[in-house]
Parts: sequence; C-alpha cells; structure tokens
Amino acid sequence: MKTRFPIFAALALLTISLFLVPAWILQPFRYQSLSALRLALALRTHAPTLTLILTGITAIFGGMMWHSARWWQRIAIVAGVFLVFASTFLARTNYFEWMFHPFTSAQFAPADKTGLASSDMVMAVRINGQSRAYPIREMAYHHVLNDTVGGVPIAVTY
Repeated sequence: MKTRFPIFAALALLTISLFLVPAWILQPFRYQSLSALRLALALRTHAPTLTLILTGITAIFGGMMWHSARWWQRIAIVAGVFLVFASTFLARTNYFEWMFHPFTSAQFAPADKTGLASSDMVMAVRINGQSRAYPIREMAYHHVLNDTVGGVPIAVTY
C-alpha cells in the first residue's frame, strides 16, 4: 500500500495536469509565450489519448489499493478517480468556448463618448462612408461580433 499510493497520486496528478495546464496557459488576457503556446497545443492534441490510458491505469491502481486502504485513503482514492474521470471528459471538450461570451447586442457610441483611453487599441473598418471601431479589449474577450457597416454585413473577429 505504501508504494502504490504515491504512484496512484502521481498518475492522478499527471492525468489532471493534461487538462489543467492548457487551460491555465490559454487564459484570456494573459501573456502567452511561444513555448507555452506550443506546450498547451501539444497537450491539447495528445490529451484525449493520454488521459484515457492514464485513467485506466489510475483506476486499476485505485482498485488494487481499495481493500487494504484506511478510510481517509479511500476518500482520497474516490476523489482522485473522480478528478481523473472529470479531466478525461474535459480533455475531450472545447472548454475554451466557456471562457468567451458572445456579444448579444453591441452598442455603438460616438468616439468622444466611449470612455476609451487614448492608449486603447481598436480595430477599425470603413465601408461606404460609414466607420466603426471595435476595442481590442472587448474583442479579445468576446472574439466575434456580427455587424453591418455601410449596408454590408461583416463579422469582426480577433
């Protein structure tokens, strides 16, 4: 039991990290280095297969420890297996969609009434004499906005 529990804990942490590390790295409004992005995308690519394999091994270790485990170790086994199964499920979902909320109705105002600082970056478009500017800060959070500018439907994305 003494040698199996650390192995079980390490397997569980490894499996959970396959979900958590990319989620942590790819948070909106955080600096993301090229090497961190590469790591996150590599983990996202391989996490579905790796979590499935590690979940099986972790569950086997948990089962092997169950009969000789004390009550608090059984609680840790159940919690660990639950978190491993949750991570395995989440590794197969697009949880990044949960971080961003689409615009339901955009509101526009004249430039002098927006409250934007002079240092705020915007994406601007001018079509048929009509202009719009979309603050990068808002677009980075929402990612996409459907709009009509100068009578032309557009999709603004960042």
